Amino acid sequence: MSHAPDELLTRLLRDVSRSFYLTMRVLPAPVRPQISLAYLLARATDTIADTEIVPVAQRLQALRELRERILGQTRAPLNFTELARSQGKQMLRHCDAAVREIELSKITDPAHPENGSTAERVLLERIEDVLGLCAGFAPDDQRRIRDVLDTITGGQALDLQRFGAARAGQIVALQTELELDDYTHRVAGCVGEFWTKMCRAHLFPRAPLDDAFLLANGVRFGQGLQYVNILRDLPKDLRQGRCYLPAEKLAAAGLTPADLLQPANEPRLRPLYDHYLDLATEHLAAGWAYTSALPRAQIRVRLACAWPILIGVQTLARLRHSNPLDATQRIKVSRAVVRQIMLQSLLRYPFRTAWEGLWQLARRS
Repeated sequence: MSHAPDELLTRLLRDVSRSFYLTMRVLPAPVRPQISLAYLLARATDTIADTEIVPVAQRLQALRELRERILGQTRAPLNFTELARSQGKQMLRHCDAAVREIELSKITDPAHPENGSTAERVLLERIEDVLGLCAGFAPDDQRRIRDVLDTITGGQALDLQRFGAARAGQIVALQTELELDDYTHRVAGCVGEFWTKMCRAHLFPRAPLDDAFLLANGVRFGQGLQYVNILRDLPKDLRQGRCYLPAEKLAAAGLTPADLLQPANEPRLRPLYDHYLDLATEHLAAGWAYTSALPRAQIRVRLACAWPILIGVQTLARLRHSNPLDATQRIKVSRAVVRQIMLQSLLRYPFRTAWEGLWQLARRS
């Protein structure tokens, strides 16, 4: 890319991407701006979909307008000023809710409101600047960015329609495991495919690799990370009226989505929850196989893949030994452990056996 504004693809990216920023920064320069821009646009569409203070119909319209601009179907300027203001109001509401939670439950270390909310407001305000960056890329890169955003925004719109009436006390659940698989593919699995195609085109176009294997496992890689989010965020999502665990599976266990609001029901949920922990682990194992299949000379790409996998599998290990229905717990890998993962991966990289052992080490942690 000829002239990507540093402010958007570095500082703003850091502010909205939180922990994923580390992965972005380690990527090789030939693919970093394209993947960073795709992330920024996905973050913008996600912010629109998640601004609960705005009516569902208005969010769907804004999402549709942004999707059309991304796909090049229109050149009509976007003005998300009101949405950005609503994002600020929502942030204040979350702050007030956090204060009340502290007062009522006397939690000594509560989960703080997302610090990224301010940055997400800026992202909406500067959406025209962000969209303008796409023109600086080669036509093939523009097409790859549009393709992945087409899938992601389609999934977000479907999610918004499905959960539009959801709220605390009125839980809406996915109905089948097929719907869950489709959701994880639309919002995350497609990113693995996009990542693979972008890296293949720019970093190792002539390497003798099994492209079908990489694409299939790249999709599972993305899905695995999304399953980690779903399983970790179950209590929070339930209190927003969303249940991503399929109703048919819950019914087979003698549970309703509303039953999951009670931590005492954890023993009844545990077999099903462990099933999804195992599924998430299998997807991340596919992600590790994907990472190991990349050329060893691509150190930066392999590290960028390895870090979220290793953090994800350690998160799953912690979820196995906690009550997934307890809203007072926030299962999270500490920054110290993240730094340890990064250091170990760097030290072990020159040694093939030691590097491959990182997966089993993370699973045992």
